[in-house]
Amino acid sequence: MTATPELRTLNQFVSFRLISIGYKKPLERDDLFELNGEDSPYTVCPNFEKQWRKEIQKRLLFKKTSLHKPSLIWSLWQTFKCVLIKISFLKVTADILAFMSPQIMKAMIVVSEDHPTSYGSGYGYAIALFFVVLSQTLLHQLYQRNNMLTAVKIKTAVVGLIYKKALTSANSSRRKYTTGEIVNLMSADTQQLMEMAVNLNLLWSAPFQIVMAVVFLWKELGPSVLAGVALLLLVIPINALIAAKVKRLKVSYLNTYVCLKVMSIRECEMDVLKSSGYLTTYSMLTLTCIPFMVSLATFGVFFRLNKDNVLTATKVFTSISLFNILRLPLFDLPSVISAVAQTKVSLSRLEDFLCAEDINHEDVNTNYSGNHAVGFIGASFCWEKNGVPVLKNLSVSIPEGSLVAVVGEVGSGKSSFLSAVLGEMEKLEGIVQRRGSVAYASQQAWIQNGTLQENILFGANLRRPYYELVLESCALLPDLEQLPNGDQTEIGERGVNISGGQKQRVSLARAVYSNADLYLLDDPLSAVDVHVGKHLFEKIIGPSGLLKSKTRILVTHNVTFLPYTDLVIVMEEGRISQMGTYQEVVSKRADFAELIQVSSAEHTTEETSPVEGEKILFLFCSSSFDQWKLLTNNKEKVATGGMKMSVVLKYLQAFKWQWMWLTIAAYLGQNALAIGQNLWLSTWTAEAAKVSDLTEWKQSQNYKLRIYGLLGLIQGLFVCCGAYVITRGSLSASQALHHQLLDNVLHLPLQRFETDPVGQIINRFTKDLFIVDSRFHYYLRTWLNCTLDVIGTILVITSASPLFIVVVIPLGYFYFTIQRYYIASSRQIRRLAGASHSPVISHFSETLVGRSTIRAFGHQERFIRKNNDVVYENLVYFYNNVISNRWLSVRLEFLGNLMVFFAALFVVLAGNTMSSSTVGLSISYALNIIQSLNFWVRKACEIETNAVSIERICEYAKMDKEGPWITSKRPPVGWPDRGIIEFVNYKARYRKDLGLALKDVSFQTQSKQKVGIVGRTGAGKSTLTNCLFRVLEGSEGKIVIDGIDISTIGLHDLRGNLNIIPQDPILFSGTLQSNLDPLGKHSDLELWEVLELCHLKDFVQSLPKKLLHEISEGGENLSVGQRQLVCLARALLRKTKILVLDEATASVDMEMDNLVQSTIKREFHNCTILTIAHRLHTVMDSERVLVLDAGRILEYDTPHNLLQQKGAFSEMAAEAGIRR
Repeated sequence: MTATPELRTLNQFVSFRLISIGYKKPLERDDLFELNGEDSPYTVCPNFEKQWRKEIQKRLLFKKTSLHKPSLIWSLWQTFKCVLIKISFLKVTADILAFMSPQIMKAMIVVSEDHPTSYGSGYGYAIALFFVVLSQTLLHQLYQRNNMLTAVKIKTAVVGLIYKKALTSANSSRRKYTTGEIVNLMSADTQQLMEMAVNLNLLWSAPFQIVMAVVFLWKELGPSVLAGVALLLLVIPINALIAAKVKRLKVSYLNTYVCLKVMSIRECEMDVLKSSGYLTTYSMLTLTCIPFMVSLATFGVFFRLNKDNVLTATKVFTSISLFNILRLPLFDLPSVISAVAQTKVSLSRLEDFLCAEDINHEDVNTNYSGNHAVGFIGASFCWEKNGVPVLKNLSVSIPEGSLVAVVGEVGSGKSSFLSAVLGEMEKLEGIVQRRGSVAYASQQAWIQNGTLQENILFGANLRRPYYELVLESCALLPDLEQLPNGDQTEIGERGVNISGGQKQRVSLARAVYSNADLYLLDDPLSAVDVHVGKHLFEKIIGPSGLLKSKTRILVTHNVTFLPYTDLVIVMEEGRISQMGTYQEVVSKRADFAELIQVSSAEHTTEETSPVEGEKILFLFCSSSFDQWKLLTNNKEKVATGGMKMSVVLKYLQAFKWQWMWLTIAAYLGQNALAIGQNLWLSTWTAEAAKVSDLTEWKQSQNYKLRIYGLLGLIQGLFVCCGAYVITRGSLSASQALHHQLLDNVLHLPLQRFETDPVGQIINRFTKDLFIVDSRFHYYLRTWLNCTLDVIGTILVITSASPLFIVVVIPLGYFYFTIQRYYIASSRQIRRLAGASHSPVISHFSETLVGRSTIRAFGHQERFIRKNNDVVYENLVYFYNNVISNRWLSVRLEFLGNLMVFFAALFVVLAGNTMSSSTVGLSISYALNIIQSLNFWVRKACEIETNAVSIERICEYAKMDKEGPWITSKRPPVGWPDRGIIEFVNYKARYRKDLGLALKDVSFQTQSKQKVGIVGRTGAGKSTLTNCLFRVLEGSEGKIVIDGIDISTIGLHDLRGNLNIIPQDPILFSGTLQSNLDPLGKHSDLELWEVLELCHLKDFVQSLPKKLLHEISEGGENLSVGQRQLVCLARALLRKTKILVLDEATASVDMEMDNLVQSTIKREFHNCTILTIAHRLHTVMDSERVLVLDAGRILEYDTPHNLLQQKGAFSEMAAEAGIRR
């Protein structure tokens, strides 16, 4: 739905079709208004970036005289100053109009006192009052609309700059800021900036309103108003300190989400929420009681200053109206002052990140003479400035069109060599030269959440013939035949639902399709089967492959490919220890020649003909993929229809009923006492008007004042009680719902994490839970207070003017109609907005993980556009939510204005039958009802729309769950003690609507037996281990371990007694020691022993902090091979009777592979080991080999017998060149 800005504004404030459509049917994306061009990120981000660049240049220009960082706040001011000035003008005009209403009311009270039958002037004042409050409504809503949209534009501008900075930051910056910290900058700090922008005008508006109120009060009560001002000056700093404390508590509470040591941290979080809630109790007390306390002090001093002073209706109710106006600025000002301090901290963090060092593109010279594609001349590199050199004195020239192999031990600098070519490392000295476009396939393949075709095209146009050729060359065509939607099948986030080999082939296909000049391939063949690797080399990388005319630098551990290369570079401890052709390197290094001979004996493939190789490849890839069957539509589902009462009931049950009834009682009490105070004042002033001799009235004034003070004191106690019980109830609800969400998420089947983007789950634990923790109980409390306030107001006005009930009934009907009409649209927009926030987080996180690949391909601008796209979609919902809120506010306040008008009109019609004190009471309450009614309906809508968060939290309870963690049947201590695994007629499927992934599998291992599991891609190898760990539950049959059916025991008892070393090594942020021994059960001596067994001891001893060496996020500061060895060390510490190896040495060189395999055999000699093999040589020493195909067991025997039988295994071994 699009419109010109003029028509768009008309729709928003007058007819607004969106509300009408939303009332008739659930809103969809196409029903919403698009953003104006000037509000979209496509305009906002470049404009702000331009101002930021100017600020940076200015600081660089005056670097010698200025010690300050570039100012983010100045850049924002330069970008948005015109609209900010406009907003300030609207605000000051609305504020001035707010003070006109009490003056008109004063004039009406004066008329009722002096000229009760002067109807003409009374009608004039009633009409004037209506037009003043109507004008204030329109100006205030225009201010709110522009203010909210400007605030979100400020957030959008900063988010866009953070995203771009993340793509351009140098590696030293990447190591300083983890992915979580950058996401926190994008979400928490920019949100803080946005909230500050929303409240920015309160910094001057609140003092302005306070000064205006004091001036008008001085006119009414003279110097006595100074007593009230003194009280204000005392209370405001205290409020500011309390607000700052609450803000700090809330910020620290949000930061704890970054660390998911969940339950213990949640306990700390609840303590913070409790402290915050109790401090808020004080804020509630001051918000409610400060106007009363100020009025009490002022009236008391008013009497003390002059015994002849008399409180008339004019003075009292004009003053009361002014005190009511004081309430909001008094409450807002301390909060805004404390928010300024917190925003300053956020701004400092944002400026630090945005000023962090970028990649220096001048480090890599792309304009040079010579026919070489890549050149190093005396070049040394490190990962951080002033860091330890990782690559030292590199000098090499790589001719265009050549195939270069980079080999070496684990940690020798092979991957760093490619990073240096890409310009990802800090150059210490020397020259780096590179020509032409680049394609990069990283060692750990980076896969986007999207279709397989989108991953391969990577933003390029589809050229069907070449695309088909790439698919065939990368061995993906047979895979596509098995996918539900071919190349349109969606790959899960980070490619978690496909195997490592499939990820590498997709990553390689992306590089090949780009048709670049230079290809940097970081060991892409390590994760694929031998025959697939041979096919990829022959069809793509090798001398006759698709890239034969391109320059290719291949990091590899598979030395059998080296004879086909033009140049071999041998890396050792960050230096080029040997370089030359294959023959030259072999002739110069005896140890290298020996390694070649060992590897050739295991991998010789010359005897396999090309035709046979293609046939073998097809067999490897033609079986159905178990992993692909996990795929479902991972787009977040958006609920439709009205909010179910069961959702609110769930919150109230978690809130606990006793706290709910106590809350209602406390709020009833405080509202009844508030009415009592005003009735007492009304009666008091009425007495003054009736008596001719004020002597008796003056004698009782102290008594009257004490009663007024006592009523206020009791009201304060009720306020404290109400705030306390609602804090207790909200804490109970927060704890219960968080525990429920966490429990439900942890019990989800692992397949759910492979199909749902992680952003969806993070969204529940951050945005949705934040609303439960900090917002929802506030909306409930405010709605309850406003409901009682409205009821009390109507009762007071109706008792003064019974005719008012005639107006209240139709106006009440319109109120409820507008609420019902609006809520359908608002609720659905909130649901759509909630779902649109997940892609923003997911895309941002995905980009941070893959930024090296994005930069290598030069696709930064495309990803920035993509980020703008997802932010745009999120802003569309925010924009429509803001303007629908304004639609509601204009109509509600218009009805409130009518109530004020009719209340004033009935006062005029009553003439001399109504006392001046009753006139003042009636009109002052009527002026107050505008805000109360608006808040009442808005908070009812907020409750329903924010209940969407509770709905989203509770939806996880309806999802299928894993089996229980602990059951009544517990295995005996020390189980399993023999390690005998038996599959009995076992069948399994990934979903009920899919075919069997394992078909009638039956086999048994012996105690301490070493079993190799082989089969072509998709044969069911991973499915078998998934079933062993009950990641996938069987549909028939059973698995028995040492006599116990594993389906009868809890998952913790099962998985805690099995051990696995996965293909993809998993490390966490923290020390090396905490990664090796997360539970702290082992001594340092034991840790050093396992490090020595894994051949990591020398490396760790060379680190400055040794075991306390900090591992960066995901283990990025270790090579992939080193990460796998750390995972092996972790497994060695936790010895169990059953160990599963999922190609655990795929990323280490052949020599290290042999050492690791011998370590595993020696250290796990008394364990049952299941080895999933891609390299057939790793299972040749197994006692038995299990051959799978399409989910069935083809063969199960010793390797010797299987080779003699001339079956499937024998055929595979022969084709791999293995002879025994």
